[in-house]
Amino acid sequence: MKISVLRTDLAEAVLNVSRAVSTKSSIPALEGILIKAYGENISVSGYDLEIGMTTNIEATIQQQGEIVVSAKLFSEIVRKLPEEIVCIETDDRMITYITSGQAEYQIVGMSSVEYPDLPTFEETDNIEIDGALIRDMIKQTVYAISDNKEKPIYTGSLFEIEDKVLKIVAVDGYRMAIRKEEVDSDVNTHFVVPGKTQQEVLKLITDGEEKVIISIGQRHIMFKINNYSVISRLIEGTFLDYKSTIPKESKTEVVVNTRKIVSAVERMSLLNSDKIKTPVRCVFENDEIKFSCISAVGKANDTIRVPVIGDNVEIGFNNKYLLDALRNTDTDEVKMIINGGLSPMIITPVKGDSFINLVVPMRLSNG
Repeated sequence: MKISVLRTDLAEAVLNVSRAVSTKSSIPALEGILIKAYGENISVSGYDLEIGMTTNIEATIQQQGEIVVSAKLFSEIVRKLPEEIVCIETDDRMITYITSGQAEYQIVGMSSVEYPDLPTFEETDNIEIDGALIRDMIKQTVYAISDNKEKPIYTGSLFEIEDKVLKIVAVDGYRMAIRKEEVDSDVNTHFVVPGKTQQEVLKLITDGEEKVIISIGQRHIMFKINNYSVISRLIEGTFLDYKSTIPKESKTEVVVNTRKIVSAVERMSLLNSDKIKTPVRCVFENDEIKFSCISAVGKANDTIRVPVIGDNVEIGFNNKYLLDALRNTDTDEVKMIINGGLSPMIITPVKGDSFINLVVPMRLSNG
């Protein structure tokens, strides 16, 4: 293989696909990136047997071929090369020669034969969605994905498409996030996408991204973002019947400025840490929300005035879970719906139902 390529294009491609590379694998080739040079482009791929990422770059190809090189070493070399033009050449011994200006490297590569094939699958459905929209939908729900490997189905989000509406649902047992938007698609389907895959999709979608194409198979999914393809396995299993977990009754309702309540909860959170987990106590009464927190390091109190409709209620929350639910709204004001001190609180927009964030309360001590 013998090619010439722009350093900035190569560095960006290698940086992105390296996130799909195994950091430690029993298959040495999976700790590398696969470079293929055919036609007028080179393809650069990373794969860890769960998620694969591929992109194409324009290049001058003098000799076709394929090589696997260490992702970490190759990325560092390309990032520090002095000139914009990079020449890469390989020989029969899999030695890779990298030249840029006066800088020259020789590194040991591996045969592409040792690199596992990225999954291929038969597409059953296909949807096209605005890039900014899918980015926001993922960003506003991915925080609620579980990291408990004992229940793999909840380490991903449910994507549900029905009657031209896409819903993304994430749940971890302590909170739930639902985001929905209308989409121009006649597809009716549902599948569970791993959280890691969604995080990679988020990193690839830029502000100017127009469309993202999602190709769905029986066991795999592919996101096509600009010049990148992200392919991932889907998580198999039965997802929670999320509709039945949303409280149907409402005993107390409050419409509050999002920034004000976030600031108040943040002030209470100063007394909590990773080691200290005490609830933030919230009392809704007399057109006020009174906040308090008592921990081993001290106590804090705060109050914000806001109309309270319905019953007075006292309820406690994990400060992180409550902040996550509030910060991942996209409105200046939110409606908080409570059905007693032991029932999950619902956070929705004041108008419409584009999102529902649900937070399970913590039991409060009598003090």
